[in-house]
Amino acid sequence: MIEGLKPKEIVQKLDEFIIGQEDAKKSVAIALRNRSRRHALQDDPIQEEIYPKNIIMIGPTGVGKTEIARRLAKIENAPFIKVEATKYTEVGYVGRDVESMIRDLVYSAYKSVKQEQEEKIQEPSKTKANERLLDLVIGNSKSDKKTSENDDTTIEEDEKMIRDLFRKKLEEGKLEEKEVELTVSSRENPVMQIMSVPGMEDMENQMRELLGDFMPNRNKNRKIKVADARKVLIQEEMDNMLDFEKIKAEAIRRVENSGVVFIDEFDKITSRSNTGSADVSREGVQRDILPLVEGSMVNTRYGQVKTDHVLFIAAGAFHIASVSDLIPELQGRFPIRVELKSLEKSDFVKILTIPKNALTRQYQALLSTEGVNLSFTDDGIERIAEIAFEMNTKNENIGARRLHTIMEKLLEDVSFNTDDYAGKDVIVTADFVDANLKNIIQNEDLTRYIL
Repeated sequence: MIEGLKPKEIVQKLDEFIIGQEDAKKSVAIALRNRSRRHALQDDPIQEEIYPKNIIMIGPTGVGKTEIARRLAKIENAPFIKVEATKYTEVGYVGRDVESMIRDLVYSAYKSVKQEQEEKIQEPSKTKANERLLDLVIGNSKSDKKTSENDDTTIEEDEKMIRDLFRKKLEEGKLEEKEVELTVSSRENPVMQIMSVPGMEDMENQMRELLGDFMPNRNKNRKIKVADARKVLIQEEMDNMLDFEKIKAEAIRRVENSGVVFIDEFDKITSRSNTGSADVSREGVQRDILPLVEGSMVNTRYGQVKTDHVLFIAAGAFHIASVSDLIPELQGRFPIRVELKSLEKSDFVKILTIPKNALTRQYQALLSTEGVNLSFTDDGIERIAEIAFEMNTKNENIGARRLHTIMEKLLEDVSFNTDDYAGKDVIVTADFVDANLKNIIQNEDLTRYIL
């Protein structure tokens, strides 16, 4: 039996957060399901021959390309990374190691697996950390205690009574501000400090990966508050209990079998794009990306990673360039192409009302923390959608992102003066929208720069 969601169920999950774009949802749902189907062929030699069908999403900004890819990864609980193709053609980045996207993907997976394992050992780690914290608070560590036949039982009883007393205070939070002396380890790297130059962050991160395990740990005694010491001790206990080799192996396994790399602005690395850099640079980036998409071995801090079964999703507006402007070899590695449609007024209405994370719900939740009862009428939402559509028509079309700008400006006064609105009902009607945005809408210059 194949595990995981079926394509229709995946689309239903995506519908909870993304409006429209049925063709794109259908394509990514099939791509995700094919992975589950491939995993089910464990005893079949053909499994290794089945490669992911990489996808190119074509459409203007703000229509849901990135969100579809991100939500897809969340549904599968898969390692996900978003990169911008233009970073490989910027001044100072020409010839940059494109394999860094895979290293970032592995690092993301490693953090995720480590966090999962930490959650499992959270309680025993807290218990051990609290006992060590008691030793520090009382000033009598377990390692210093010696027992002998001549020990006075009364002293032992007194020590137990004192420990129980401090344990109770610790549990009640009465010792949080008390200072204790704690030995903490720090890994110092003077080379990294020298190299910390603006624009060199990628080289710095790569050097950290290469040298990180070889840098010596230095122990320092520091006086810190109990609240801070607890965090340090819990982390130390967790690190003692974790099997880091297994975490590395699981992270690599997840990347190799279910990793997702989303490459945005893919159209900007074609020879016809207007990025201001030489054609040879853009074609060079395509040729650097090609081995990763075809399947290759990448060296990372956590071990070698095969990219054969990593799913690559590329996206771009492709206003000036087209997919056919990519080098033929790269075109062939992205067999699925879907076009996302520009958003209409009706789409904006749905975006404001249907998704679980709709902007209207977000603002209601935020303002409710200060006692403001925010609500939206149908005509209020219609008016917001209408303005968003008009602004995208008259100015640059930035899709659903236009709603963020309009909503922030619309509720600026309420958000700033929450004391005046606390305990009151704020109802966003069409008249409310016009009253708060009238001056901006009527002034074309303000509209261009503010909305």
